[in-house]
Amino acid sequence: MKTFPKPLTAREERAYLERLEEGDPEARKVLIERNLRLVAHVAKKYNFPERELEDMISIGTIGLIKAVDSYRLGKGSRLATYAAKCIENEILMTLRSDRKYRRDVSMYDPIGTDKEGNEIQLVDIMESQETDIVEALYFTDTLERLQRTMPQILTETEYRILTMRYGMGCREGVTQKEVAESLGISRSYVSRIEKRALGKCRRSLAEYSCM
Repeated sequence: MKTFPKPLTAREERAYLERLEEGDPEARKVLIERNLRLVAHVAKKYNFPERELEDMISIGTIGLIKAVDSYRLGKGSRLATYAAKCIENEILMTLRSDRKYRRDVSMYDPIGTDKEGNEIQLVDIMESQETDIVEALYFTDTLERLQRTMPQILTETEYRILTMRYGMGCREGVTQKEVAESLGISRSYVSRIEKRALGKCRRSLAEYSCM
């Protein structure tokens, strides 16, 4: 596989992004070329006999281009973090549209092999708990964004319940019953507030995700 150029440093990336927002087409080209290594990294996660790696990289590059065109400096995260999710979304969207990956395919049908030649089933992909650099970046960025925005999008009670339930702020999470006892309200009321607060968080993250 071809060698891709080195990624931009944070300082270089910001400079090119500023030029892009000023309408410089050359900056757009550089931002795409210098993130092709990220595309290859994401594409390597998917090993399907029906699609060559180069094909997966081509598909992922479409996601990268969408990321560069839609990214704004005010998003609060590095372009690479944002682009990684866009690249993965583009690849998964293509695979899902393929007839071989429709819902009528068995979860236990072989769909490829891993690096050691072991057979991979669809269920293995669905249930994999392995964390790689892209997933770690996205998780960290998502968590940091939630922590920044929760105080703005949630009421005081909603914020308090979520922080208690999910162990935010360097504490362990507790049950709905324990939250109810601590706040002097019913468990069912805690459940309703928690559900409403999680909905607000999901909508906030959806607005941030790559379209």
